[in-house]
Amino acid sequence: MVALSIVIPAKNEAGNLPALLDGIAAACAGVEHEVIVVDDGSTDDSIAMLTARIAGQGNLRLLRHDRSGGQSAAVHSGVRAARGPVICTLDADGQNPPDNLPNLFAPLFADGSEAVGLVAGQRVGRRDTLSKRWASKFANWLRSRMLKDGTRDTGCGLKAFRREAFLALPYFDHMHRYLPALFSRDGWEVRHVDVTHQARGAGRSNYNNLQRGLVGAVDLFGVMWLIRRKKKARATEVAGK
Repeated sequence: MVALSIVIPAKNEAGNLPALLDGIAAACAGVEHEVIVVDDGSTDDSIAMLTARIAGQGNLRLLRHDRSGGQSAAVHSGVRAARGPVICTLDADGQNPPDNLPNLFAPLFADGSEAVGLVAGQRVGRRDTLSKRWASKFANWLRSRMLKDGTRDTGCGLKAFRREAFLALPYFDHMHRYLPALFSRDGWEVRHVDVTHQARGAGRSNYNNLQRGLVGAVDLFGVMWLIRRKKKARATEVAGK
């Protein structure tokens, strides 16, 4: 039985995926797990490389979007297809070292952890360009101030969460950047773990700072609206006498 599903949203990351998959296998060797790569419209050699690798790696699965839907869509597709009750996510660009994974999923398997819905990675020692770090710092400051989600870095791809809790969240594009606020909205405990970061191995980012900023401004107000409109009553069944 699969205990853990690792979901990797990927677009044109053929140069980074082999090393990433090797790192995941080493980091999660002691846990029954599967790895789901969700290809979001790649035009490089990703599909050929992954289909060849599946033959020798029985726990590797590949999903393909019929068109590019973005990172949140890829994560959502992967979680829906997952067989494990606990999900881990990380980016396909190699910047999220997989040896961080055990520190993320361990709290969800610990005794007395039933109230924990999400463990969010918080990058330290970021290996990005100065412009990207400053843009991320401002976006995180603004989001934290507006949503009061207690998270300093929601852009980190390293996260672990309960599958059923995630699928109960309202879906929208770019929701992956607001998971702490959304899990808290539904009454789950959110924990944070410092994780390492490294430079991109190959290729280039699919998004620039301006694109992130424009969509983030709209999404921020949407999440604020969702939090204010959350369901305030919970039902419990009453047994007959």
